[in-house]
Amino acid sequence: MPDQLPPFVLKDGETFAMLDSRGEICPESQHDAGIFHRGARHVSRLQLLLWDRPPVVLSSTERGAVGLQVSHLANDGVASPGPAAMTVHLERSTVLTPSACLQQLCFTNDGMLPLRMPLTLRFDADFCDIFEVRGYIRTQHGRRVCSSNLSDLECSYHGLDGEDRVTVLRLSAPVGEVGEGHLGLELDLEPRQTQRLWLVMDFHPGPSPLSPERHYELALVATIERFREARRSAAAVITDNQAFNSWLMRSFSDVHLLSSTVEDGLYPYAGVPWFSCPFGRDGLITARQMLMVEPRLARGVLGYLAAAQATSDDPSHDQEPGKILHESRLGEMAALGEVPFARYYGAVDATPLFLILAGDYLRRSDDRDFIAGLLPALDAAMAWIHRAERRSDDGFLRYLCSAQGGLRNQGWKDSEDAVHHADGRLAEGSIALCEVQAYAYGARRSLARVLRSFGRAAEAEVLLEEAQSLRQRFHRAFWCPSIDSYALALDGKGEACAVRTSNAGHCLWSGIATPEAAASIARQLLSPTSFNGWGVRTLDEREARYNPMSYHNGSVWPHDNALIGMGLARYGYRSEVLRILSGLFDTASALSLFRLPELFCGFPRREEEGPTFYPVACSPQAWASGSVFGLLEAVTGMTIERDTGSGRVQVNLSNPVLPEGLNLLEINGLRLGEEEIDLQVHRSDHDVGVLVRHRTPGVDVLIRK
Repeated sequence: MPDQLPPFVLKDGETFAMLDSRGEICPESQHDAGIFHRGARHVSRLQLLLWDRPPVVLSSTERGAVGLQVSHLANDGVASPGPAAMTVHLERSTVLTPSACLQQLCFTNDGMLPLRMPLTLRFDADFCDIFEVRGYIRTQHGRRVCSSNLSDLECSYHGLDGEDRVTVLRLSAPVGEVGEGHLGLELDLEPRQTQRLWLVMDFHPGPSPLSPERHYELALVATIERFREARRSAAAVITDNQAFNSWLMRSFSDVHLLSSTVEDGLYPYAGVPWFSCPFGRDGLITARQMLMVEPRLARGVLGYLAAAQATSDDPSHDQEPGKILHESRLGEMAALGEVPFARYYGAVDATPLFLILAGDYLRRSDDRDFIAGLLPALDAAMAWIHRAERRSDDGFLRYLCSAQGGLRNQGWKDSEDAVHHADGRLAEGSIALCEVQAYAYGARRSLARVLRSFGRAAEAEVLLEEAQSLRQRFHRAFWCPSIDSYALALDGKGEACAVRTSNAGHCLWSGIATPEAAASIARQLLSPTSFNGWGVRTLDEREARYNPMSYHNGSVWPHDNALIGMGLARYGYRSEVLRILSGLFDTASALSLFRLPELFCGFPRREEEGPTFYPVACSPQAWASGSVFGLLEAVTGMTIERDTGSGRVQVNLSNPVLPEGLNLLEINGLRLGEEEIDLQVHRSDHDVGVLVRHRTPGVDVLIRK
């Protein structure tokens, strides 16, 4: 465990906060903390002093089920002439709205004497762009101005993009002193008396129609209702293991913490702090992981990405007609083109993943009207895949960066050194990744199912024939007997990158792998050189570029493990899935919040030691949070089929298993379009059984052993 607690995170819409255990922002101890709004840091310092001293932390928690941080603090007793230590208790609660951060400060005098307590609030707003906070160097900035009076502090910034950004800080009590970057006042507290103050940091200019107290109350009601609505709309998953339930609840809450409302539902933003915006790949994979319990996410992701689908060529953003968005950014640097990510399409895998999710969502939800409206976008996506494949000499789906400042690598492992040969050389030229060909295979089969359900059977048959041909060509070109696995990639000259990676596991998820290849890959991924006891590494430790502290060359990514697990389940490797699920559960259990980070280091698991964390990993990260639900789908062997003729839906559970420590798994309120079902998976003396506790007419359940 790290010496310091990780930051506490709140998010609502385009605003997120990273706060320390006091509910504060101290740039000296954490340079990337702050409250960010629309891609800029609107609060870069927030510190409360009692008798000119920071309070002592008694406890702090992030109440994920309601989107609230609560810190319990006390005076440290060092200041003179202040009271003895632990005389004043401060309960500090923080909540967000889409355009403000609000705090309730409850001070209680637990001493025997009345107190006059001086409070100082230190505040700053640097309006740094998120990329600048991340480390990008800027040579020019806009104009920043701060002003104050006895009711508030205001900082504004006129950006080089012509946009005005503002933060107004207001207190509910009269201020006695105002200076540059601070406010001061005094509170009189009788013994056992409690006084409340409310603090508002508003990102809209001008006076507020609400008092700070009322603003806080409305914000708290809204955020509680937001998370309650999320739980009402989703299937409820619960086990007989309290720690596992804590992991489930935290993961579900984090996905919804990161989700923003879009026209067709919710879109899970990728992660805090660096990726709090729509990412195509991340949103698609998160929605697929969550599809069993929360199909609203898939609808929101599909609708948003269809609306953002490229319609023209623009090499400066790696944009081509039919291509699905990689990321969309707000902020000054994106608006000015200092980074190409205002609307960037440099992802080779988002487009086939879009087609896969559409087919899976239709089977899960029977939302035919929505998918019918999506058909032009699905056709355009497949047309882009066809065009991109025809451009390459070998007919595989490849990428090559065109945008200035764009991504050199455009699969999910998009760091500079992620794609390489066995001797460590970086792959050059246009790159064909193994998992991308697997996604292209799955996309054809998925779209074929969709087209057949809408009466386009002839086109569906063509896609299925293409998929079968691709499967055969893929195995011939990518299988490497020297490593008993699929090559990571083919470079621009067609040379195979014969390295053992987790990417090969994604080939099981789509079904492109042959049964013999799947058996070999399963053995390898769960071998000690690849599986470190917590999860499957991105790169096997026998490879030249293996580094357990590398972002993509030896670390462990939860979402990667979930897709591998879902692939292993497809080929019947249930015990291997259980090892992955158990490893990630142990990782989550080693964390105070049960929150899986974006990634962690790949060092081998050792007795009496927890996992080693990657210092700048996003946490929470949507697809890391979604991983537990994808793995539960895998261990239950759940698939859903629909008979378009009769309208009946069939829920299949194939060889369900449960990890050690779980004897009961309940999935209640699983909605299948108009139908609904409650299931119980339970362990008996010699087997794992399934009990259908409730189902509406039109649902059939088939349990295969």
